[in-house]
Amino acid sequence: MNRTNIYLTDEQRERLDQRALAAGMSRAELIRQILDRDLFGDQERLAGDLAAIEESFGALAGESLELDRADGDRVAHLEHVASL
Repeated sequence: MNRTNIYLTDEQRERLDQRALAAGMSRAELIRQILDRDLFGDQERLAGDLAAIEESFGALAGESLELDRADGDRVAHLEHVASL
């Protein structure tokens, strides 16, 4: 590991300390986890989202998608899609 110094506002430091205490970890570990999630998590999430889109392509082929935009019809349609 490499040591890096950064400047935080009082509010940032306080919020980090609160979250670290609640999670039972050090401020440094929390910062590392936040950085990992931000630097690497979005790429993994994007890859997963794209894979899900690719796998679902054509899943509703042949399904009637006529839908009135009223709330009740939207909910019924989403429940129907979820049941497939």
